[in-house]
Amino acid sequence: MVMAATHIRRGALAHADRTAVYFGDDTLTFREVNDRANLIAHRLIEAGIAKGTHVALLVNNGLHSLPVDFAAIKSGVVRVPLNARLSLDEHAAMLEGSKATVVVADSTLADRAAELATRIPELRVFRVGTSDPADLLSPSSDPIGEPDVALSPDDPTLMLYTSGTTGKLKAVVHTQASYGAICSNILGNLLNPQPDSVMLHAASLIHASGTFVLPYWIRGGASAILPGFEPTGFVDAISRYRVTETNLVPTMFAMLLNTGVLNGADLSSMRKVIYGASPMPAPVLERSIEAFGPILAQYYGQTESPLVIASLDEFAHADRTLWGACGMPANDVDLKLIDEDGHEVPQGEIGEITLKAPFQMAGYFDADELNAETITADGWLRTRDLARFDDRGYLFLVDRTSDMIISGGYNVYPREVEDALASHPAVAECAVVGAPDDTWVEAVTAFVVRKPGVDVTEADLIAHVRSQIAAHKAPKSVMFIDAIPKSAVGKILRRALREPLWNK
Repeated sequence: MVMAATHIRRGALAHADRTAVYFGDDTLTFREVNDRANLIAHRLIEAGIAKGTHVALLVNNGLHSLPVDFAAIKSGVVRVPLNARLSLDEHAAMLEGSKATVVVADSTLADRAAELATRIPELRVFRVGTSDPADLLSPSSDPIGEPDVALSPDDPTLMLYTSGTTGKLKAVVHTQASYGAICSNILGNLLNPQPDSVMLHAASLIHASGTFVLPYWIRGGASAILPGFEPTGFVDAISRYRVTETNLVPTMFAMLLNTGVLNGADLSSMRKVIYGASPMPAPVLERSIEAFGPILAQYYGQTESPLVIASLDEFAHADRTLWGACGMPANDVDLKLIDEDGHEVPQGEIGEITLKAPFQMAGYFDADELNAETITADGWLRTRDLARFDDRGYLFLVDRTSDMIISGGYNVYPREVEDALASHPAVAECAVVGAPDDTWVEAVTAFVVRKPGVDVTEADLIAHVRSQIAAHKAPKSVMFIDAIPKSAVGKILRRALREPLWNK
């Protein structure tokens, strides 16, 4: 099984003088990225940061993103990426929960690192890309080779926090082998980058977008990195860097379409547009295919098993009946749907997705009880996602087990109701949860964001849903709000809508 560090070393040797990174007006070759990664790794080792140390990364998308990440992999430390959008309290909780004793921060987040050092006096802080003489990238007069660290496939290399839809933070641990397998999984099921390929990264590299770096790296493709997603800057970058692929979440598509920036944009270099993280409303998908062409492909995965559990390629998108599907299971995944007793369900029935794959996590950090609930004795990972197979073998995601609403004794899956609501021309976004009810136990409750300048009533929307799906699944009430709460990767945070209803 090929380790992540091996992929980095091979890519650097094979494509040394090609451009690996674009960021604004700056570029780095494969050799330059690798040399910087080696320098950072050596500086950490010289400072006594041993293999296995938990090192938090406070690094925004930028020129130093790849060198810092690669340095951590090469030096054998366990990197703990911290989302820059989170609060000081949240960052401190992550440091405590992960037992990280070191923080590496870039210039944009140096102040936050200093705040954390004040909060946690024993924390060691290192900086990268700053004017500090002790900066990890300060020039060296000596040639810097590969760090002399003995790595093995089972060595932890990444601890990535995820809250899923529960709101409780969990640290997912990946090893050198599982992170390397993510690269092979993407190449085998989703993308086929060439030496002239350029992947545009507008989403944070600490999430799904970052998993695309290594597949492009070993094939000689480049990463064009944006500080964040902004519609005009995103479209300008496509033509500027001759972008061939990008990865978006559904909310980004909606922003691109609603701002009109795609009208007349030069998209001629684009070969494929990947989307995932949350369901794509059919109206948004239809308009996106019209804008980009028939080059959209979807993946279904989760932090515990990134990136591709199932995929729906651009050719399958030509069949509109498959637009609600996750796709076909990946070719390196064993997958089955089980009932509450752990038995595999018959074809066509709903069950929980369980899987075995070389890219699945080693487990949650410091969480024996949760690991026992999530990973079966014989190694199957329970995803907590409910799905069914159609008669062609396509996987259709139904919902999270935790999101299912039991109303009047019937199971109601929020996504089905949301799809019906989203088909109404006045609905911009929506989310469905269960509210306490004396009669129904849980009442289907919808939160809706209306499109600007379009009026619609609660009764209109309830009647529309009833015309689409069974009456007992229709909302008992509709609440109009300004925005649907979402996680940092664009997933609907139903708990933020549900909890106030239950805590009255």
